[in-house]
Formats: sequence, structure tokens, C-alpha cells
Amino acid sequence: MSSSVQLSIGVRSFAAEDPGTWQPLFDAARVADEAGVDRLVVSDHVVFGERLEEYSRPEIGGQAGGKQPTGPDGHWLEPLTTLSVLAGMTSRIRLGTNILVAALRRPAVLAKSTATLDVLSGGRLDLGVGVGWQREEYEAAGLDFGRRGALLDETLAVCQTLWRERRASFDGDTLHFDGIHQMPAPAQAGGVPIWVSGTVNAAVLRRLARFGSGWIPWGRSAGDLAAAIPEVRAGLEQRDRDPSDLRIAGYLPVVRDGDGKPDLGRSMDAVPALVDIGVTDFRAALPIPDGLEPATDSLSTVVAAFRSTVGRA
Repeated sequence: MSSSVQLSIGVRSFAAEDPGTWQPLFDAARVADEAGVDRLVVSDHVVFGERLEEYSRPEIGGQAGGKQPTGPDGHWLEPLTTLSVLAGMTSRIRLGTNILVAALRRPAVLAKSTATLDVLSGGRLDLGVGVGWQREEYEAAGLDFGRRGALLDETLAVCQTLWRERRASFDGDTLHFDGIHQMPAPAQAGGVPIWVSGTVNAAVLRRLARFGSGWIPWGRSAGDLAAAIPEVRAGLEQRDRDPSDLRIAGYLPVVRDGDGKPDLGRSMDAVPALVDIGVTDFRAALPIPDGLEPATDSLSTVVAAFRSTVGRA
């Protein structure tokens, strides 16, 4: 089993009501860093409309049967700003978005902010991106929801151009520039790794082939990785992209005992089969006890069990 298989956790940078303090978020990041978790990720919403039931519509980017976790007045922290704060509280854990609705940001500004965060964090940023599902976010940003895929592609192309070229030029559908300089470049060679989120379709495969270091499955694809991963690999090969270095996210299946508590041993039993079909990065949703010491002990136990299962020292 590959020693490069990694464990990530999502930290809650949102709340249904004003939490009064975001200290639990800070504590979770410190604990994950200390316990040896490989990556923490945060999610994104810029604004909300009032048609939150559209989250369950796969045809516009939602997830069948899913439900938006807050109402329209839920408190959502901006993810890159949040990761900048968490970067200063941690030393080794990677920092990711899962996912950033990247097209809502102006491309050159997004390139600058992500490069800055990558430099200041010591090259620890992963940029997970997707088109989102909510029309109102695009409307509030003055953007055409119907062109969200094209807007995302242009945003990513501009970012990679500015990250990689000292004297940058770009000729896209809506953006054109020549002789542009933007320093510092990201600390990571080739720029910040981009993780493309989406179900398997032609647009997502093109995006992965062109930009993707990793894939975050979504929708029906996330529910059937055994079928979706070979489909993605074949699609990349057809587009002249070697799929062998593609990172693939999947969720760590949490098995609970009769009292509803996570059974760590049985949960880890499912990991080898997922690694065998191609999952390289496991996203875990496990309860963490209150208090820094109990939380660190608990999460360290999870990390040790995971590393033993996947053959990591």
C-alpha cells in the first residue's frame, strides 16, 4: 500500500448562528497539526440567496438528497482569509479549500492572494475549486451563472499563468494582458496545486486534464468511486494527461458501535479496499473531544491507526 496516502479533516468555518467565538476552529487546527493530520480543509460561500433547496439539484451543481447546512443567515468565514490565520497557528499541516468557488474572485487577485498564502505558509496550500451550485452568488458578483464553467477555467488559467511566468501574457475569452509581472510566485514549484471538484463529465475531465493535481469527487461520482475512478483515468488518458500522479479524495467510512460511537478499528478496515481502487487522500469526519489535551490524544490515536493501516511510519 502506498506510503503517500494521506489523512485530511474538515474544520468548521461556518455556523448556523453567531457562535460568539471561533476558538473551537483555532483549537481544531492546532490539534490537527500537533496530532499529525496531513491536511485541513475549509469550505466556501460568499453570499446566500433564499432558494437553498437548490443545493439538492445535481443539474446545477448540487447533490441529490443533500441539504445546505445553514440557513441564508448562516455565518461563513471567507476561506483564504481563514487559512491565512490558521497558517500562523500551525507549522506543518497542509491547508486546503474544499471547495473554493474560485470564479467569484477576480483571477489576478486570486492568483496574488493564493501565492501570498503559499509563501507565508511555507508552501502548504492546496486550492480545491468547483463551480458551486448557487445562482445568487454569481449574480451578487456581477457574473453570469450560465457561464460558470468557462469562468472557472479562465480563472484557473490566469492563476497558473501568473504563478509560472515571470513576464506573463494571457489571451482568453474575457481577459487579455501582456507583459504583466506578479511576485512573489508561490513557494511550490509550478504553483499552488489545484484540486478540481465535480462529478465525472466532459467539462470536469477537461478541467482535470488541464489544471488538476487532484480530484475531489462530487455527487453520484462520490457515491460510486469504484466506477468513477477508472472513468476519470480513462478520460485523462484520452486527453493526453497521464493519470498516474492524480491525487483522489475520498471519505473515510466511519463505522459506529451500538452506542453510536465511532469504532476506529472497523472504520480502518474499509481503508485498504479504497486505496486499492485509487483513493489517495481520505477526508475524515470524526468527533473531537473538548479540551486541547484530550482532543490531541484522540486525534493522535486516529492518525496512528490510519498510518498503520496504509503502511506509513
